[in-house]
Formats: sequence, structure tokens, C-alpha cells
Amino acid sequence: MSTTYLQIISNWTWEEVNPIFVAKLIVDLVGVYILTRFIYLKKHHRTDLFLTFFSFNIIVFFISYLLNRVDLSTGAAFDLFAIFSMLRYRTEGISAVDMTYLFLCIAIGLVMAVSTGSFFEHIVLAGFVLLMTYLLEKGFVAKRRSKITVMFEKPELVHPDRKKELIDELEKRTGLKIFEVEVGDIDYLKDAVILQVHYEET
Repeated sequence: MSTTYLQIISNWTWEEVNPIFVAKLIVDLVGVYILTRFIYLKKHHRTDLFLTFFSFNIIVFFISYLLNRVDLSTGAAFDLFAIFSMLRYRTEGISAVDMTYLFLCIAIGLVMAVSTGSFFEHIVLAGFVLLMTYLLEKGFVAKRRSKITVMFEKPELVHPDRKKELIDELEKRTGLKIFEVEVGDIDYLKDAVILQVHYEET
């Protein structure tokens, strides 16, 4: 058997490589690299997830490409869907944003593998995903808003009539552009109040 493998390897030529497969793989890898390196890393600064993003992308690409070349019955297709639907990627150190990027990497690999369009269409598909992700991440489509919990030592400002004064004081201390403040808890013994501060990211 080893001799047979050696003969196959020795007789292998570049002409046997499927150019469509190579083109799809190149667009897929370049798209995921741009997504993780120039969009995700610029904002979230987590290089430890690069292995996860690329691994899932490559695995999904190869599995989808190979299955797309095989004629499957309806029952077999539903069986595969049921198997994949039971998979859960669960870890304590991954947030909703990280899961979104993981899903994007999986989606790019899946679309590139099963798409039957031309090389230009593959580039357009990948470019559209990257462009929309970039615009959403930078806040061009909608302003990014976040929330933090603050312990505030002036409970006397927590009054509906002094809301603007409270927001001005919080903006002065934090430097954030605050648009809403919610009262979480008031401790008069410690003379402090827990606030949920909603602000716009810059």
C-alpha cells in the first residue's frame, strides 16, 4: 500500500489541481484574514481567538466543499443537519461579539465552499460581508452603545429633577458621552448608589 501511495505522489502534477477549488480557498482565507486581522483585532485586541476562527473556517470549508460534490438523499441531508445542530461551541472566555465573528468565519467558509459563481462573484460576496462588518463595527450604520456599572457617592443627585446634573457629573468624571442612567441600588449607610450608565462609544 505504501508503494501505491508513493507512486501516486511521484506521478502527481499541478495540472491535476482543481483551479476552482484553489480560487475558492484563496478567497476564503484572504477574507477571513482581513476579517480577523484588520477588523476584529483593531477593535477587540484578542489574538488568542485567531486559531479558533481559522480552524472553524477551514474545517467548515473543506467539509462543505466535499459534501457539495456528493449526491445526498433528503434523509441523509436531514441527518447531517441534525448532527451539526447538536454541536455547541461553549467556553467561558468568549463573548457575544466573539461568537458573532466566529459565526462570520464559519459563514464565509460555507458560502465559499458551496457557491457555484465565478471567481469575481466570490470576491464580491466576501467583500460585501467584510464591508458590512466594518461599517457596523465602526458605527457608521448605528452608533455603538455600551453599559457600565458605577458606584456613585452622591445619592442626593439621584432624583428625577436633578437627572441632568447627575449626567453632567458622571460625564465630567468618566469622560464618556452618557445618554441614560438607571438606578440599581441605594445604600444610605455607605452614602453610595449603584448606577447603570449607558454611553456612546467613540
